[in-house]
Amino acid sequence: MMSAMTLTDTNGTPLYAQIEAALAAEISSGQLAAGVQLPSEERLIARFHMSRTTIRKAIDNLVARGLVEIRRGKGTFVTHPKITQALTELTGFAEDMVVLGRHPTSRLLDKRIVTADEKIAQALQIPVGTQVYRIERVRLADGIPMSFDETYLPLEIGDKVVSNNLDVEPIFDLLENKYALPLVEASYQLEAVIADLHVAQALNIAIGAPIFLIERTSYSTGERPVDYEKLYYRGDSIRFATRLSRRSR
Repeated sequence: MMSAMTLTDTNGTPLYAQIEAALAAEISSGQLAAGVQLPSEERLIARFHMSRTTIRKAIDNLVARGLVEIRRGKGTFVTHPKITQALTELTGFAEDMVVLGRHPTSRLLDKRIVTADEKIAQALQIPVGTQVYRIERVRLADGIPMSFDETYLPLEIGDKVVSNNLDVEPIFDLLENKYALPLVEASYQLEAVIADLHVAQALNIAIGAPIFLIERTSYSTGERPVDYEKLYYRGDSIRFATRLSRRSR
């Protein structure tokens, strides 16, 4: 049990910063473990003998540092350490999480036929307005939502893929192992964006939260595009790493 304490400002450090430091130390030591809910504002007010405004300022700073997250309607929770994912080869989410020692799961949100806009058509090398399958999923690691995926498949491929249990079957596995479409290479574009309402609701984060958006087109043999994806990764939960070689001069 965390004991009550009274803070003073005699050392020149603002009171909210002292509360922030005390809670950060408990997170670092494991006393407040990853995934654990932070004590309520009322309990923190009683513990530190501080005003609600001071407590909230301390919590806001912990959120800004990525040490805690506010989950709408649930409370404030200690975050899990960021996952570092290498961008060195073409792999799927499930494969990446297994390598990192995490347990991957998926939650299917929607699957439907839509018409290809200019960007989708260009990626899949089809005319604008062509029907394609759009699949929306949340991808989780150890039960924590990590990414919201929009996958676009040519209609003849999507018809096959959506007949499977997409909560369980990774699409890459289906393409390669069930439908004989080996994935040879992919093009990537990565940019920093903010979560809109749709993405925020899917990942249970705040609207405007930082997001990594990866646009990926995967190709089978003969440079045939078979899968175009928009992958929205939580900026507070993952970082990407790669290793580059200098071109010979």
